[in-house]
Amino acid sequence: MTAPLIVAHRGASADLAEHTLAAYRLAVDQGADGLECDVQLTRDRVVVCQHDGRVDRTSDGTGYVSLLSSAQLSRMDFGSWHRNPRPQLGPLRLDDLLDLVKQTGVRLFLETKQPNLFGGLLERAVVDTLRRHGLAEATEQIIPMSFSTMAVRRFHQLAPQLTGVLLLNKLSARRLDGGLPSWASITGPGIHLLRADPDYVRRAARHGHRTYCWTVDEPADIELCERLGVSYLATNHPAQTRAAQSPELG
Repeated sequence: MTAPLIVAHRGASADLAEHTLAAYRLAVDQGADGLECDVQLTRDRVVVCQHDGRVDRTSDGTGYVSLLSSAQLSRMDFGSWHRNPRPQLGPLRLDDLLDLVKQTGVRLFLETKQPNLFGGLLERAVVDTLRRHGLAEATEQIIPMSFSTMAVRRFHQLAPQLTGVLLLNKLSARRLDGGLPSWASITGPGIHLLRADPDYVRRAARHGHRTYCWTVDEPADIELCERLGVSYLATNHPAQTRAAQSPELG
C-alpha cells in the first residue's frame, strides 16, 4: 500500500488566499505532489483561476467573472481578504499557474466549472492554453476534471492523451458499481461519499479506475483514504496532511 498523493486544493488555501500564486507556491514549498484549481472565462475569454461564478467572496470587487473583462478584474485585489493577506491584483491567470507547473514538475488537477455562460468554449479555451504551453499531451501531469460528464467528454475529444476525472457529489444508480464513462479514467468522489460507502474505492478499482477524493482535511478522513487505497487526496492543508500520513506508507 502506498500513501495517497497530496493535492493542494486551490493551493495552500488554509494558509493563504485561494487561487493566488502565493498560495500555489506555498503548496509546492510544503511538499504537495499536485495542485488543484478551478477555471472560468472572463468576458474577453481569458482563462482565470476562480471557483465562484462571482468575485464577491474572493476579492474586493463585485460581479460575475463571465461578465467582467480581464482589464476590469485586474483592478481588483484577490489576496487581501484572507486572514493572512497577500495582495494580488487581478485573478490568477491559468497561463501563470502553468508556468509554475512547468518550473516545478508538479501535477495540475484542473476543474472547469459547468454550467457557465460560455458552455463548451471553456474546455476549448483551456486546451488551447495547454497547447501554448506544450502541455496538451502531458499525460499524468495535467489532469482535467469536472462534475459535468459532457465537460470531461469534451476534454477527451480535444486532448485525448490527458486522463480525465469525473467528480462526484453523489453516487447515482449509474455510478454505484464504480464504473465510469469510457472517456473518464479517474473517479472523483467527495469524502462524504467514502465515509458513507467505503467499499466504493474497491468497486472503482475493479473497473481499473483510480480514486481522487476531495476535500480531505481531518485526520480520520486522511486515515480512511489511506486504508481504502485512494490515489489522490485533495486538501486545504498540504503540510498538515503530509504530517498526518502514516509514516510506514511509502
